[in-house]
Order: sequence, then C-alpha cells, then structure tokens
Amino acid sequence: MTSNTVSIHDAGHLPVWRRPFTLLALMAFAMPMAFATWQALLNNFVHVVAGFDGRDLGWLQSVREIPGFFAVGVILVVMFIHEQLLAVVSLMLLAAIVAITAWFPHFYGLLMTTFLSSLGFHYYETVKMSLELQWLDKTEAPKKLGWLIAIGSGASLITYLTIMLTWKVLGWDYNTLYMMGGGITFAIALYCGLAFPRFEGSEMQHKHMVLRKRYWLYYALQFMAGARRQIFIVFAAFMMVERFGFEVHEVTALFLINFIANMFFAPLMGGMVSKYGERKALAFEYVGLIIVFLAYTGVYVFGWGVVLAAGLYVLDHLFFALALAQKTYLQKIADPKDIAPTAAVAFTINHIGAVVLPALLGYVWLVSPAAVFGVATAMACVSLILALMIPRHPEKGNETIFAGRN
Repeated sequence: MTSNTVSIHDAGHLPVWRRPFTLLALMAFAMPMAFATWQALLNNFVHVVAGFDGRDLGWLQSVREIPGFFAVGVILVVMFIHEQLLAVVSLMLLAAIVAITAWFPHFYGLLMTTFLSSLGFHYYETVKMSLELQWLDKTEAPKKLGWLIAIGSGASLITYLTIMLTWKVLGWDYNTLYMMGGGITFAIALYCGLAFPRFEGSEMQHKHMVLRKRYWLYYALQFMAGARRQIFIVFAAFMMVERFGFEVHEVTALFLINFIANMFFAPLMGGMVSKYGERKALAFEYVGLIIVFLAYTGVYVFGWGVVLAAGLYVLDHLFFALALAQKTYLQKIADPKDIAPTAAVAFTINHIGAVVLPALLGYVWLVSPAAVFGVATAMACVSLILALMIPRHPEKGNETIFAGRN
C-alpha cells in the first residue's frame, strides 16, 4: 500500500484512475472473479468429485458462514490495520484459497478451504461496506452503489461466460478454472494495494463495538436478510443440479443470465431507492420474494418444470440488488463515527441465521425440499413487516415509524 494519505474531501483533485470510487469499482470487479468461479463450480464439484449430498452441502455452507458470524472481529483488526489495507489483504486471501480449491477434493479439505476463503470474503465485504458508506455522499450513494453492483455483475458475467466456454469447448478441468479465477483476483488486489493512496474519511471511526438501541430495525433487517439469503444461495442452485440434472455449463449459463440482468437493472434499482426511498424499495423486494419462494415450493409439490424453476432463480437473484437500500438506510440514520463498527456488527448479526440454517435445513431437505422453501416464504413475510416500519424520511432521531415523524 502506498504510504501517502489523502483526505476524502481532497480526493477529487486526483486523476480519475486514483480516486476512491475507482478503487471501490476495481475491488468490486476483482472479487467476483474469484467468488463467481468458486460459486459456479461448487455444486457440480462437490456432487460429482466429492460425492456430497444435501446434508454435506449444508454443513459446508454453515462452515462458510462462520467467518461472517465473527465479522465483528474486524473492529479489533482495524485497531492495527487501516480499513483500506484490510480490504486489499482480505481480497488477496480469498483469491489465493480459491485458486487451490481443487487440490482438496474431499469433505474435510473442502471444509478447510471454504473456511479460509470465506474469511477473506467476509472481512472484505465488511470493510468494503464501511468504506462505501464513508466515501460516498448520501445524495449519490444509492445510484453509485447500484453502479458498483453492476460492475460486479459485469465481472461475474465475464467469469461465468469464460467458464461455460472453456469447460464445454476447450475441456478445461476444475483445477485450471479455480487457478484462473483466483489468480486474476489476486493480481487486481495487488494492484489496488500499490496504485492508490490511503484515503481518510471525514470522521474518525470508533475502534470499539457499537450496539445502539435506535439501530434495532436495521439489525432486525440484517438478521432476516442473512437467514433468507442462505436458502437461496445453498438450495436454489443445488435444486437445479439435483432435481433437474444441470451440468457445469448449464449452471454457469444460468448464472450468466443472472448477471446480464443485474448489469442493466442494478443501476435502475439504485435510482429506484433514490427516488422512492428505502421503505418502498425493500417492500417491493420482499413482496417479490414471497411470490418467488411460494413458486419454488410449487416446483416440488406440483411438479412444475425446469423452465419455471430457472426463471424463478433469475428473478430471485435480481431482487438482491435492492439490498443496497439497507446500506443507505444505515447511512441516513447512523452517526458518521458509527459506520465501521456498525458494519462489522451488522455482518455478524446477518450471519447468525446463516451459520445455523444451512446445516439444519440440509436435514429438512432430505425429507422435504418444498418445506425448505416454505421456511423461506415465512422469512420473506417477516422481512416485509420490518421494511414497512422504515419511515419515509429516515434520519438520525427518525429511525422508525414509531418515532412519530414521517
């Protein structure tokens, strides 16, 4: 990391290629190169090579979420390492472990590599969220966050397209693909560490845990989002492999469609949050998810076909872009000095259900996959109720509708 320090207010005088948003955009592009490679190959790799069933996959995903549960540890780490440097180092750890994933094609080996790569991923995501909310102006944050999602989707699109073509046409194996995805991310992360100055926000962040009563609704939204997200990440894609027999290139093609859609819709969703506010945006997301999860249940109960299931998967993924409304809600209600510790605490809260649910629901999956999606429907209903508690104009002192203001 270069040693010079630049205030966030003075960063606008730097060349575009050295500004804070450029750094955020580069990291947003780099992370999916590794993570999307891991995700695209995971279900087929564990099913075909490692012989996993739903129970094994549930345990693997629970282990993957343990670092997220302990993301609050970021507060201790940033006492010794600047947040920006921690983001870069975490990204490099993720990349390095993804690159060697295929070297450990058995249950305990995959638990180990999954845990270490997840440590890099979750610490990176925690710090990245903090940096975004510190560096982006409140009036521009929704739209710029939408663009960062679109940039990440573009990187995922390139990754999935490459995997699909090289697997089917060139016959590349798992090891080559893992090495390629991890290696590219590592190179970009190294560049990010060397090419940019250290940016300092306008407010010095608290270096201790922050739990405030007035943030309770944000904490609740994070808890429900983490629990519900795991059902989609763990079981929706696995359904396409186990029930409909999707191969690597077919799963990758499905991911490909997801990220093409997100490239176009994420900036629009950022504009939607900016125009209509966090309450309406999140309510729209959760109503859509209720419909999607009910339809997933129908795939198993009524035997609905693969085309509908694939369409639901794409629609489900599309709603994730609206999660940026939770970030901007926090940005509006939080004390500026609380951003970094609250981001860390929120990630831990987000992963409470994420650690427990995959393993627990993995056993439920063996008995009734439809019941798993029924649980997800109930969670989306609770999230909708919580979203409707956000006021039309959230700010410090007006965090919920119970504050008596609009």
